Amino acid sequence: MKLLKPLLLFTKLRLSFLVIISALSGYLFVGGKDCVVLIKLCLGGLLVTAASNGVNQILERQQDALMKRTQNRPLVKGEMHLTTAKILCCVFLIAGSILLLSVNLPSFILGLSAFLSYSFLYTILKGRTPWSVLVGAFPGAIPPMLGAIAHTGKFGFIPGLLFFIQFMWQFPHFWAIAWAMHEDYQRAGYFLLPSRSGKSKQTALIICLYSAFLIPISLIPWLLNLTNNYSLFIVGALGVWFYFVAFRLYDVCDDASAKKLMFASFVYLPVIQFTYVLTKVI
Repeated sequence: MKLLKPLLLFTKLRLSFLVIISALSGYLFVGGKDCVVLIKLCLGGLLVTAASNGVNQILERQQDALMKRTQNRPLVKGEMHLTTAKILCCVFLIAGSILLLSVNLPSFILGLSAFLSYSFLYTILKGRTPWSVLVGAFPGAIPPMLGAIAHTGKFGFIPGLLFFIQFMWQFPHFWAIAWAMHEDYQRAGYFLLPSRSGKSKQTALIICLYSAFLIPISLIPWLLNLTNNYSLFIVGALGVWFYFVAFRLYDVCDDASAKKLMFASFVYLPVIQFTYVLTKVI
């Protein structure tokens, strides 16, 4: 039990769980029903994500020591040896990749691409440029596409559409986190907000605009008759709600509103994804 908590913190299990939820929604949306494939997808995705999160903590361990939100991570506190961390990442990556390869080759390629781009592009760029958020949005949007391709076995329009919706969601989601954690990030030399003005009206306006863009983007499955009219009302209502949470941040420009937007984003994404699943007409 003493070793379990450091391992959970090292792999960021809660974050990994959200990745699996997105992958599951993509798999079910395209009609996947094979329980064996589903288990391989979820376990393989979980392990590859754990490896990505682990490499992220290895590379950022010095910065993590400077931030309040990350000072309890196992490498910072000395609860896990660096060599152990590297071995765990290798084991997770190899095991997860083998599982995804056993599903199909495109799933393996997507999983490995997500690992490489998150671990060695986003993580490295994070301390150098706010454009790292754009780079990080690519691996972050792969899970629903991975889930869809685990069933279809090929890249196509629908997997790409699921990717695009999650890709656009990540900007207001991550910028809300960057706003709420702005001072903490600055201690480690990170500046991740979309405007150099920092926590300002200009930054909040950009967040608000991206939240507004999500409304028509999230309705594309309905517009293409991939989902029924219930999807229009549920996804549309969720989009309007999410926009008004973002508008509140623009109105008052405070950390409390940014945190509300952050938590709203955690609710918004899985609800619309499983709304697609429950209202699909394909």
